[in-house]
Amino acid sequence: MWRRALAEAIGTAALVAVVVGSGIAAVQLSPGDVGLQLLENSLATTLGLAVLIAMFQNLSGAHFNPVVTLVDRLLGSTARPLDLSVYIGAQVLGGIGGAILANLMFEVPTAIGTNDRATAGNLLSEVVATAGLVLVIFALVRTGRSAVVAPAVGAYIGAAYWFTASTSFANPAVTIGRVFTDTFAGIAPTASLWFVGAQLVGGALAIVLVRVLFPRPGAAAGR
Repeated sequence: MWRRALAEAIGTAALVAVVVGSGIAAVQLSPGDVGLQLLENSLATTLGLAVLIAMFQNLSGAHFNPVVTLVDRLLGSTARPLDLSVYIGAQVLGGIGGAILANLMFEVPTAIGTNDRATAGNLLSEVVATAGLVLVIFALVRTGRSAVVAPAVGAYIGAAYWFTASTSFANPAVTIGRVFTDTFAGIAPTASLWFVGAQLVGGALAIVLVRVLFPRPGAAAGR
């Protein structure tokens, strides 16, 4: 368990460091061009996330996301309540550490985010982004295609940067981590609470969709 928890902490920290660090770099490299900044940020996140999942998938499952961990349990995982607590704790601490690491690498102050992203469109976007992310993961796992989860999830998040108004946080640990940077990728604490709530709703919606479309591991509903 300690190895799996460490993998979740390192993976989530690295993911947030990629998101925050590439956001800072994008602003520095392309000042005044928000579209190009978002393209640079999304490309780094897409590639970084795919690599991290491939690296840790066979060790911890490469959840890096409390919603994925909770849905995994609710869909039949044998994980104990203590295991869930350890995983989620590792993910949240890793997310905070990753944001602070990115701040240090780019020599910007570690400060609480001030970007209030809690609009109706952004919250709906987080429901959609999180539901889609969880559905992608469990559709592939339940149909025996776990080997392509890494590139598929990376591609989905890269696309969701652009088709959602919120730029697809879709992850409570990442959201909490991004509170600890007042940069391009930052979010205000109050807004983060709304985002986490929307992400949990998205996770619940995904459970319904997975149970309807892929009712048991190894077979789709039409088989």
